[in-house]
Parts: sequence; C-alpha cells; structure tokens
Amino acid sequence: MRIGELARRAGTTTRALRFYESQGLLRAQRSANGYRDYGEDDLRLVTEIRALQTVGLTLDDTRPFVECLRAGNPAGDACSDSIEVYRRKLAEVDACLERLAAVRAELAGKLTDALARHPCQEQP
Repeated sequence: MRIGELARRAGTTTRALRFYESQGLLRAQRSANGYRDYGEDDLRLVTEIRALQTVGLTLDDTRPFVECLRAGNPAGDACSDSIEVYRRKLAEVDACLERLAAVRAELAGKLTDALARHPCQEQP
C-alpha cells in the first residue's frame, strides 16, 4: 500500500509516517517508480506507535515495542525491554501523582487558612 493509504488506515498523516521513517521506526520499501510501499506489518507498527503515544509514551519510548514486533512477536510488549518501558513510565506517573497530591494538600491547607480568616466565605 502507498503512504496515503497507510496514513488513512492508521488514522494519521503522511507527514507523521515520513517522520517515523526518518526516526527509523518505519521502513518503507521503494517501488520501481520510487514510491514508498508498505505492508500490513507496517500498519501494525504504526497502530502500535500511535496507541503507545496515546497513553503518554514518547516516540523514543516506542522503539522497544517496534523492535519486538519486528522480531516476530505477537505483541509489541512481549519483550522484556518493552516491559521495562512500562515500568519506567509507570514510576514516572506515580512520582507525578505524588507531587500533585503534595501540591493539592498544600493548596487545600492554604484555602482552609484563608477561609478561617474570612468567615463569611463558604467552606470547601
């Protein structure tokens, strides 16, 4: 399939596909006339990349998943390197949630203090 069809089927743009190719995540075959030619495996790779980006992984984070699929595995997260990316990203999210919880607690305390000084204001 040509790049336009791959973009349409994957729900992305030809520009994104060219970028993936420039980053080494996608490898197009070239037809005799120089057009990029892709197969169903490429559609699977692009679908995986987009799904991973949707849950917050960077394009670089997707590399182990792409390599895992290219190695013939049934899923991009069937390899240990992919599992490590999940673990690392989950730890990053947990740390972010902890920071947000601390900020929330600080703000709630400040609001409580402010409301105590202004009794005519509605309590939370």
